[in-house]
Amino acid sequence: MTMSSPVRLGLFYGAIFIGGGAATPYIPVWFDHRGLSGAEIGLILSAPLLARTVTAPLLAMWADSFSLRRTPLILMGLALAAGYALMAAPLGFAWWFGLWFIASTMYATLGPLTDVVVLARSQKDGFNYGWPRGIGSVAFIVANIGMGLILARGSPELVLVWITVSGLLVAFGARYWLPPDPVRVGGGAAALAERMAGLRELFRDRDFMLVVISAGLIQSAHAFYYSFSTLAWRDQGIPEAMTGLLWGIGVAVEVVFLWFMEPWRRRFGARNLLVLGGVAAVVRWGALALSPPLWIVFPIQALHTFTFAATFIASLQLVDRLSKPSNASAAQTINSALSGGVLSGVATIVSGALFDRIGAHGYFVMAAMSLAGLAGAVRLYGVRRLDG
Repeated sequence: MTMSSPVRLGLFYGAIFIGGGAATPYIPVWFDHRGLSGAEIGLILSAPLLARTVTAPLLAMWADSFSLRRTPLILMGLALAAGYALMAAPLGFAWWFGLWFIASTMYATLGPLTDVVVLARSQKDGFNYGWPRGIGSVAFIVANIGMGLILARGSPELVLVWITVSGLLVAFGARYWLPPDPVRVGGGAAALAERMAGLRELFRDRDFMLVVISAGLIQSAHAFYYSFSTLAWRDQGIPEAMTGLLWGIGVAVEVVFLWFMEPWRRRFGARNLLVLGGVAAVVRWGALALSPPLWIVFPIQALHTFTFAATFIASLQLVDRLSKPSNASAAQTINSALSGGVLSGVATIVSGALFDRIGAHGYFVMAAMSLAGLAGAVRLYGVRRLDG
């Protein structure tokens, strides 16, 4: 097996998502077990999201200071494991807030930095980027189910053990599964002035910012769904057993899209994918706002293929087209920071107030966000740099 093998790259995505699949749904359980209130837990979880507009570019600049793209991933995996392990100390809210902020910030940067490596390799070696990325999605599901089964019988402290081990797995995988690809075409590390110039160039690039803001609005419109769909369906009378199945359908169609629809994606084009994602999001959230019967919710959930997966792939490809090797890491982390960071953080906070006031009708606001993202996506047809 060569270092460029999609299997090895997929295993590394799996190493990343096996931790996230346990942390995302279950770290609140651990914080609750340690005696934190709901407000304290919400503050701990939202702070890294709101700060990502600043922290993501800074980490990307730091990552590009190395000669090889895998080196910072090794170091971040070790730092993740150390940060998670230190959280075991019973020192209270401020301690946990600081450690979680650092660890969550680094974890959120692993994905976009890995995307840079895998996108470049998929173009060079001619394989479907969706195959390794889909393995990561499968690992996320495995962690969801596995950690849930463990917590049914064991202590919430096992959540911390799981994610600590996952950090070590990330460090191991970065060293042995990722290829030794250089940051710069000619090799060597980029100077600080060069990295700063690349970052400024991105923020001044109107076409680039149009892509990341448009995709970010469509992706962040998932906030109400991620935070309150289970409660909204419960209020509607849909049993919790069906809620798990509905969530599973969303992830399953995402994996199918990543693994088996590459030829169609290539023909359809990245700009068209982003527009399709926006249209599907307006339809999906508008329909869920009307609290439809269960038999209609199932096909609505299948739209996750487009609202998330198509939008995600389109943003990666468009950002890659508008960036250079010298600022590719910064470009993908800025893209991720907007969609999964500040916009998502604000949308999550707003979603709480919406659910308290108008229940499932809060989805209408998410549909409006998606419509704004769709309008930006349509404007990309006038960007000549994306032609051809």
